[in-house]
Amino acid sequence: MNATARLFWVLVVFNLVLAAVYSVWHWIDTGTIEWVGTIGLALVAILSALIGFYVGRVLKSQPAVLAEDRLDANIDDGDAEQGFFSPWSWWPVLLAGGAALVFLGLAVGIWIAIIGGVLGLVFLVGWTYEYHRGYFGH
Repeated sequence: MNATARLFWVLVVFNLVLAAVYSVWHWIDTGTIEWVGTIGLALVAILSALIGFYVGRVLKSQPAVLAEDRLDANIDDGDAEQGFFSPWSWWPVLLAGGAALVFLGLAVGIWIAIIGGVLGLVFLVGWTYEYHRGYFGH
């Protein structure tokens, strides 16, 4: 995680320099400052700083060094269990379809987005409670 924190701090510096170069370049070219791109690049730098700060704080609070930061680590040292995922579940596919309907509705008509939102909520509840009914009910 040490490399990750350093990477985000490098991104902060890069985006701040890029915002300054973008502003100066546009001012030289047109005589005005283009605020949308300048503020957008500055916000990317701020968000990178937030992530870099968070990752750095998490790194300091951990008692051990991660496998990614050790030079003597093997590939097998970093392959811990990442979580439990249902191999036969159709709920994530249905939820992605509901999200696709929401985004389609934003482009075409709000009524499609409403239908996609309702279906998305139903599919999210189904995915959440998948193991509390049927064969796996407690």
